[in-house]
Amino acid sequence: MAERERLTENFEKEIVQRIVRNLLDIQILRLIQTEPMWGYSILKKIEDKYGIKIRHGALYPLLNSLETKGFLQSKKEVQKGRIRKIYEITPKGNQLIQSYYNVLKQQLETAHPRDKEGM
Repeated sequence: MAERERLTENFEKEIVQRIVRNLLDIQILRLIQTEPMWGYSILKKIEDKYGIKIRHGALYPLLNSLETKGFLQSKKEVQKGRIRKIYEITPKGNQLIQSYYNVLKQQLETAHPRDKEGM
């Protein structure tokens, strides 16, 4: 791989990690939108997908906040002999994700013309 390609790949990885860290709530909603899941599975998916480790002490207050705001709902289920709190996205959570996509699209569409040439 050429040096330029490696740099581009490293920059892209860094940007993705920054987005995930700074917009963790939205990234969690995006994960849960694909399938309902419990806390530990969220931690593992974020680590596997984005290379970011999140502490339990950071995740669970965030999940509780998202649930309190109506973006998630939870229910307790028995899975593999254990009681797990399964989180599902709500219609309000889906609306938040759609708003996120709309803002990203607007940002890309209003990019400086020279920025578009480099794409």
